[in-house]
Amino acid sequence: MTTPLAAKIAREYGTPAAVIDMDRVERNIARIQAACDAAGVANRPHIKTHKSPMLARMQVAAGARGITCQKLGEAEVMANAGIDDILISYNLIGDEKMARLAALQAKANMTVAADNSTVISGLPRAAAASGRPLSVVVECDTGRKRAGVETPAEAVALAREIAASTGLQFAGFMLYPTETGWSDAQKFYDEALAGLRAHGLDAAMVSTGGTPNMKNVGKLKGATEHRPGTYIYNDRMQVAAGVAGWDDCALSIYSTVVSRAGPDRGILDAGSKTLTSDTGGLDGHGLILEHPEAKIARFAEEHGFLDLTRSNTRPHVGDVVRIVPNHVCVVVNMMDEVVMVRGEEIIGTLQVAARGKLR
Repeated sequence: MTTPLAAKIAREYGTPAAVIDMDRVERNIARIQAACDAAGVANRPHIKTHKSPMLARMQVAAGARGITCQKLGEAEVMANAGIDDILISYNLIGDEKMARLAALQAKANMTVAADNSTVISGLPRAAAASGRPLSVVVECDTGRKRAGVETPAEAVALAREIAASTGLQFAGFMLYPTETGWSDAQKFYDEALAGLRAHGLDAAMVSTGGTPNMKNVGKLKGATEHRPGTYIYNDRMQVAAGVAGWDDCALSIYSTVVSRAGPDRGILDAGSKTLTSDTGGLDGHGLILEHPEAKIARFAEEHGFLDLTRSNTRPHVGDVVRIVPNHVCVVVNMMDEVVMVRGEEIIGTLQVAARGKLR
């Protein structure tokens, strides 16, 4: 069954369409800001989820200290929109990136992350070109085995290297503990902090991360801020992680059933170019709100293959359904714009201004 709003969106914008419920967006912003405030840490939201200066400004207006970006291109979009406190939580390497970082540093208060000497050795060029010191945090691996130094001793060594580099200021540590690894993260941080202080340094900024870690926010003694991102929209992964409910999921993909060639199968007009192939470790590629027992089993580029064998209800050709994505961040990056709604009313479109900023 197609809801009146879904029919209107399909008529005015076509499908597949990414639709955000602004009432839910505002509730999500307020809820997570309140949680950070209650935990005594600043909120530094990661904009890689929404990629929108308007939504970033809403987060800052609600109390966020600044924002987090993953790539220079995202930070450039945000700085050009007037956001002036930005952490880039990613190693930056090369002359081209140093020139762009210098231009950013000239217009906004920038902090960058580093986990190796090669990155650190290039950053003074950006500081010199910008004409003012550049703040640098050491990224620490506390269990995810992604980026980050693996031992407190390495963290202290890099902190000393940063502090000794012309034009750089050691700002502190950036951590992304696993959801169950906060006691290990505390041990890592305590040892690293003791090592810093033995050399006359301190960590003014201690940044933890992740929407799935909102259940742990504030648990790291010494943390000064947290970097949640997905919370503004939420998705099937966040529901599975227990940090959001379906009513907190603010973005849905509206998709049309275009084929029902067999009784137990069907085709959506949303394939891998819409919902992406990132399952987030879940079964299927999204939750269909009208048919929650149905499974989006696999994709072609423009085809979403429905497995209806477990579904008590079956969609008809022409039905417009709403899908909560597994991983909303990568879905948003596929979109030039999203449709904004309040209740049953369409209120306009929002450009995804920082989409595709891969460098």
